[in-house]
Amino acid sequence: MNDTKSNWMFCGIIAVALLVAGCGGAQKDATEAAVNAAQKAVSSAQDTADKYAPELSKAAQDALQSAKDALAKTDYQGALEAAKEAVKKASEAISTTASRKEQWSKDWKNLSASVPRTLDEAKARLDAYTKKGKLPPGVTSEQMAEAQAQYEKLKQAWADANAAYQKGNVADAIKRAGWVQESIQKLKELLGIKS
Repeated sequence: MNDTKSNWMFCGIIAVALLVAGCGGAQKDATEAAVNAAQKAVSSAQDTADKYAPELSKAAQDALQSAKDALAKTDYQGALEAAKEAVKKASEAISTTASRKEQWSKDWKNLSASVPRTLDEAKARLDAYTKKGKLPPGVTSEQMAEAQAQYEKLKQAWADANAAYQKGNVADAIKRAGWVQESIQKLKELLGIKS
């Protein structure tokens, strides 16, 4: 079932539960149905939302827990309100996940194209300076040694970003790759590489 259909289904169940809640004896059953529907909505959003929108996933889980707590205290109105909030947060998590997933995929594609190319360019420049034994203007041998160490650190950080991406930890991969990209700029400047 796609996310949009499941969200509408859960919203529908909660709407029916709210209508039935007005009936005295059925209030508990209707509230339990609403909390169960909220549980399904939160569960369906949780897997991908935990990776792409963890703050919204947590908000949905917190609202669901509030609904369960209110139900346990026979606060049916409070449970219904919290269940509605849980479904709302789960829906927000799903839509945010979709947009972030799309944006982060684009970001990763761009980083995957530019970072290795720039690392290769820096390595070629480092190798050229080492072979010629001539340093760039204004660069000391200590700075060149630091540039070489920085290159190795960036190369490892890029490998770590790739590993995170391969494991499905896209947020961490993007964060690491962003740091590599920023740090490469300093190395390029030191090595006299024009952007």
